[in-house]
Amino acid sequence: MSPIGLNRSAKAGLAALALALVLAGCGGGGSDNGDGSNTGGGGGPTGPSGAFRSEPLTAAFLTQATFGPSAAEIDRLTGQSASQWFQDQTAMAPTYLRPHFEQHMDQVIDGGYSGFRVASPTLAFWRNAVGAPDQLRQRMAFALSQILVVSASSGDLRGRPEGMVYYQDLLIEHAFGNYRDLLEAVTYSPAMGYYLTYLGSKKADPDSGRMPDENYARELLQLFTTGVIDTDMQGRPRLGGSGQPIELYDNDDITGLARVFTGFQYALDGRTEENRRERMRRPLFIDERDHEDGAKTFLGLTIPAGTTGPDSVEMALDHIFEQPTVAPFVSRQLIQRFVTSHPDPAYVGRVAQAFERGTYQLPNAVTVGEGRRGDLTATLAAVLFDDAARDVEGNRRDPEFGKIREPVLRIAHWARAFGADPDDTEYVFDLYDTREAGELAQHPYQSPSVFNFYRPGFVAPGTETGAQDLTMPELQLVNTATAPGYVNFLDDFVLQDEDDRDRQRIADKLAQLRADLPPGPGVNAWVASYSTELGLLDDPDALLDHLDLVLTAGTLSEGTRSLMLEFLEDESAEDTPEARRDQVQMAVLLIMSAPDYLVQR
Repeated sequence: MSPIGLNRSAKAGLAALALALVLAGCGGGGSDNGDGSNTGGGGGPTGPSGAFRSEPLTAAFLTQATFGPSAAEIDRLTGQSASQWFQDQTAMAPTYLRPHFEQHMDQVIDGGYSGFRVASPTLAFWRNAVGAPDQLRQRMAFALSQILVVSASSGDLRGRPEGMVYYQDLLIEHAFGNYRDLLEAVTYSPAMGYYLTYLGSKKADPDSGRMPDENYARELLQLFTTGVIDTDMQGRPRLGGSGQPIELYDNDDITGLARVFTGFQYALDGRTEENRRERMRRPLFIDERDHEDGAKTFLGLTIPAGTTGPDSVEMALDHIFEQPTVAPFVSRQLIQRFVTSHPDPAYVGRVAQAFERGTYQLPNAVTVGEGRRGDLTATLAAVLFDDAARDVEGNRRDPEFGKIREPVLRIAHWARAFGADPDDTEYVFDLYDTREAGELAQHPYQSPSVFNFYRPGFVAPGTETGAQDLTMPELQLVNTATAPGYVNFLDDFVLQDEDDRDRQRIADKLAQLRADLPPGPGVNAWVASYSTELGLLDDPDALLDHLDLVLTAGTLSEGTRSLMLEFLEDESAEDTPEARRDQVQMAVLLIMSAPDYLVQR
């Protein structure tokens, strides 16, 4: 049977094979870079501006720093200065979600299909991920969203999409700013206040036994700033006299810190529907009548009795931010989101030093960052330009280097690589909910808990990486249900015919949405033309070179390439336009389902 005709069962088998290979062979570490003395410009093995020295190196850098490269971008940037690209990206005006969101909401008839309103923040996210010019900012915001987690997977946030758009825009706004400022903006955001339940928390009442809500205080320390255990600047645990890791705080610290986050209220009352929507995108305020006015003690700090709510918050965040574990804790997670799952401690240390200094010198000798501790521009530059990230050829020989591509990034990459129109995003009904194992098992800003889709310290049991005690966060999403689910989800995009892009039919379906009818199946708008790929089909080697560059940055293995050539040659006798398109589509689907693609190196 021709691979063109693969049914669901066959594709599930293909995905299971890919899963087995991934679990057995993928790695996630950093190359050993000695004592970490290179804290400068990230020239290293590839030399100054080496990130764009060749097409594969350009593709590798863009794979890390954007939602995925396209052939046009690779061609345009190869030979240029990666440092200048970074500077241009950080100087670019932010592309916020709110304008897209307002456009979507203006189209919804009152009382229309609630799923369209709920999906509006997601549709705006995808539109930016695929089409926004400030790709580095958008990727950084998405990375930060997996550290400072707010999820609309259920509850009031799902029904008040304005709050999620406001929160996403906060991350976009502060993506190149300072982590301390971001912490404050997040603390006063309605979405975080609701999600971590300190919105409406009141000071203790001895008569009723009421105590302040401790949720935000706990996660602020555990997940957003210090972590649980003491570490050195390279993120390595410090051990106490018993040989066990030293815990940074206890429950008394949480109880004391929780007293700070009392009195938070919406900026508007909820007496009208307009107010209920608008208050989700205005900073919270602190009602002093409900704020704890007694002393607040935690992490060795005592905030004096009588300190106002805003002053208490400022003093608390300042003190937490000054803790020495913040830099390595945040730096390691950013490395995981952009570059590799199990970074070498020296790499973590160098990035943490950039976080501490607030500056970083790019390979072109330009210094970025404002010189204030917690500068995210400097920190991100250190993540991307460090020798551990840019020694691409060495890393590809290192079985411990790399990361599993997040499912969301895979679909965004396909859309960018093959020209999906971001303006069509609201018509792509498959994107409305991608949480289930049969879809992507990941949905932006809808993680199942505050612990994100996967834990940064996750070690996959029963795998070679697990046997070596390598952290591999994204493997927490990979199993025998999600692997075929991803392939089936992907083929709904890759295998579409151009005839599927029937705008009138799509518009009719969307009109049903706005008239309170759920969407029908099988209607999509992200349809690739594959014109470049079709033009290369008569030269299978050239086609595979092209797909290898755009999809896998030159890492396609000889085994996969041999199988792909055999497939293309077997199908070459069928020379109808339909068969030619089928060949190209299956080539894309097979590569994007293979371990060569699923593991980013």
